[in-house]
Amino acid sequence: MSILVTGGAGFIGSHTCVELLNAGYDTIILDNLCNSKSESVKRIKEITGKDVKFVKCDIRDRAGLDKIFSENKIDAVIHFAGLKSVPQSCKEPLEYYDNNIGGTVTLCEAMAAAGCKKIVFSSSATVYGSENPSPLREDMPEGKTTNPYGTTKLYIERILKDTYAADNEWSVCLLRYFNPIGAHKSGRIGEDPNGIPANLVPYITQVAIGKLDHLNVCGNDYPTPDGTGIRDYIHVVDLALGHIKAVEKVLGETGCSTYNLGTGKGYSVLDLVKAFEKACGKKIKYEIAPRRSGDVAICYSDPTKAKQELGWSATRDLDEMCEDSWRWQSNNPNGFED
Repeated sequence: MSILVTGGAGFIGSHTCVELLNAGYDTIILDNLCNSKSESVKRIKEITGKDVKFVKCDIRDRAGLDKIFSENKIDAVIHFAGLKSVPQSCKEPLEYYDNNIGGTVTLCEAMAAAGCKKIVFSSSATVYGSENPSPLREDMPEGKTTNPYGTTKLYIERILKDTYAADNEWSVCLLRYFNPIGAHKSGRIGEDPNGIPANLVPYITQVAIGKLDHLNVCGNDYPTPDGTGIRDYIHVVDLALGHIKAVEKVLGETGCSTYNLGTGKGYSVLDLVKAFEKACGKKIKYEIAPRRSGDVAICYSDPTKAKQELGWSATRDLDEMCEDSWRWQSNNPNGFED
């Protein structure tokens, strides 16, 4: 079986490609490298000892997509490709709608033309919006997203649901992530953001190695035990293994299904800081900053459905997530250097 992985050179995509190759799937990576580096592809090959085909292409490039599908027998697609910064999406909403939504429509058109109607989509807990109480379940209403990035995930889910409703030959799996952190145990691949990190853990790791002076903790007056926001952190390898289960599902049957991929446990920002200090043996300097607009106090998953229907559950704890994040960052202080 051959799987096309859009955005496969990125953080979650690269770890998923490792697990696909380990599971025996032929893997083709499509990435325009706007938010990733080709070095990660070399390291995927190094970790697995297997070859992976890489094509530099944008998901909005219909001719490029048609060429990939005509030259390869692709059985299913895992769709990661997309812009992913919440602050940037607020500044450049049109770019996000064009890239994420327009690109997905173009990808699905190319898939349908090639007779490949099986897709696993990289969605997000942001689709639940700000009004549902945690733990979040798949049967809760989605919508009322708080930023353009989250809105693109919401609309893409609706596009894929409508595509299946119109043509029941499709098999669609929507995976709603919570907060992926960690890195591969080898320390060879991990999260390597461009510029100043927008996500919490790569920011902490860069403070720990001295690239950044301190961490800004956005808000300490939430209704939580220590006043900081609570999130569901999941190890990126557990997340990647969830995609393997989802691929098995879309290859085996038609339909449209939605699953949370999380641990079902919530940790505060300061819980995470303490766990990271334990992992790296250093104090993490932090300062309290104002709340960020759109942030909710508590967000964590109910992952029961994924366990029951996919046979998947997260097994790695917060200490392991932090240890693996630190191993990656300390071994690669400047990330992937092409």
